[in-house]
Order: sequence, then C-alpha cells, then structure tokens
Amino acid sequence: MTQGSEGADWWATGISDIRPGVIRFHGYAVEELIGAVGFPQMIWLMVRGELPSAGEARLLEQTLVAAVDHGPQAPSIAAARMAASCGLALNNAIATGVNLLGDVHGGAGQQCLEVLYDLRAAVDAGTDPAIAAQDLVASYKERKAYVPGFGHRFHPKDPRRDPLVSAARQAVADGTITGRHLEIALALESALSPVPMNVDGATATIYAELGFPAELARGLFVLSRSVGLLAHAREQQLEPTRIKGPLPKGTLPTYTGHPPRSL
Repeated sequence: MTQGSEGADWWATGISDIRPGVIRFHGYAVEELIGAVGFPQMIWLMVRGELPSAGEARLLEQTLVAAVDHGPQAPSIAAARMAASCGLALNNAIATGVNLLGDVHGGAGQQCLEVLYDLRAAVDAGTDPAIAAQDLVASYKERKAYVPGFGHRFHPKDPRRDPLVSAARQAVADGTITGRHLEIALALESALSPVPMNVDGATATIYAELGFPAELARGLFVLSRSVGLLAHAREQQLEPTRIKGPLPKGTLPTYTGHPPRSL
C-alpha cells in the first residue's frame, strides 16, 4: 500500500477502491461480483473482507430473513409508519425506525452473542456446558435480570426458533460450522426451561458459529429489519390517513396528574 497525500489518506479504507472507471470491494471488481454473488455474500464480503462459503452464506441469509419484520406492534415499525404518515420520505421513515433500535428494542441479539462468547470461554477453560449455563442463569436470577435471547413478550414460543436451530444443526452435519456454540446455546435453553429461545437467541447462536463479532449482530439485525421498515413505511404512504399518532383518533392517554385546579 502506498501512502498518498494527507487529503487522500483522510478517509483511507481497505474496503472500497473507487477510481474513475474502477469500483472494487476488497479487491473484487464490482462487474465480476454482479450476478456472481448474492446479497448475503456481499454483506459478508463487505464486513469481513472475504467471500463466505455457500453454507455460511445460506446460514447468514436465513438469519436475515427471520428478523425482517414483527408488525406495527414493534416500536421501530410503528415509528416508521408514523413518520410516513407525517409526510416524510421513505429514507426518513426508515431512519426513524432504525433509530429506535437500541439496547432494549433490537439489542438482544448482540447481548446474547456476548453471553454465548462468555460461556464459550468458560467451557474452553474446562467447565461443563450445562454447569456453565446453570451458573449464568443463577447469576441473572440473583440480579432479577432477563437472559437476552430467551423468552418473548408476544409469543409463547417464537416460531422463528425451530427453523434456525434446525438450519444450524444441518450446518453442523454438513461441516459448515462446528456446533460448539449451538451446544452451549441449547444448554442455556435447557437451564432456562420452560423459557424457550427466541429469534435473537437463535440468530446469535448462528452468528457465534459463523464467528461474527458481537457488535456486528446489531448491525446485521438493522439490515434485516430495514426491509420491514421499508415495506411498512411504503404501505403507510399509500394510505389516506395523515399524521397518524400512537393512539387511534378519539382515544386519549390516561391522565394521572393533579385534578383541575386554579391559580
């Protein structure tokens, strides 16, 4: 790599090489990538610098499909729809929804991935997966905290859990992943029984198997959920209702303050 001028080095990057007539990503010419790789492969290339195997790309794609949408009862989707009803453009509406994805809403996948990596460290140090999981659950119960990636406020059993776990098991059988994090995740689910794994736990398990850093889990979730945000914002644009707030017209929030009083 040759050093350029101070201005050229200001945004130095190892991701994209853009020059007149040239567009390369991690060394691959865009004209060769177009038609040769799918979107999940492109995501992998951009964030990790290499192309995934077919099995790795298939697993990543399944996690992205699973987290696309959860209806207007999800705050991020509702916010995007409200933004669209206020006349904002699609990009503004999507950004409104994305900006609601934080530690509480949208962060469980990253948090669960951190838990799985911590448990993996304990297992690698010689602790039995079941014992490590039981100890972690006990610590969360003592703090009266929720274990991220398990249980769901809406679904008694998250319908996205089984196909993702099945996909991970098949990937183990195919030799795509080792299954070590899958074993740990299932041991944690057993320790939490009858509370089942949810989509965040299942996707975190796959991301752990694929070796993604925990911070990228939230970014990948944002990419996935942005598809739902786009669809809902566009649907809202096509409806006649303007300035659609969080409550139906005529429904007023319960007032809990002082009764009427005078100065």
